[in-house]
Amino acid sequence: MLKKKQNTIKSPCIHVCTLDEDKICMGCYRSVEEIRGWFRFSDEEKKKVLENSEKRRRSKDENNYDRYV
Repeated sequence: MLKKKQNTIKSPCIHVCTLDEDKICMGCYRSVEEIRGWFRFSDEEKKKVLENSEKRRRSKDENNYDRYV
């Protein structure tokens, strides 16, 4: 019997799902590739995605990025 992979890290999606000109979600700051791959990523990969999205959020905030949250 196959053991289902447990998703221990919650998706950062806030259901805004609007991409900016850099193809980054304006709600969760993930790239399209990161969004598409989320449920097949390992926990380590998910942690890296969250780290990268937080860096993007801080960078966009510093530049007065118009976001939804």
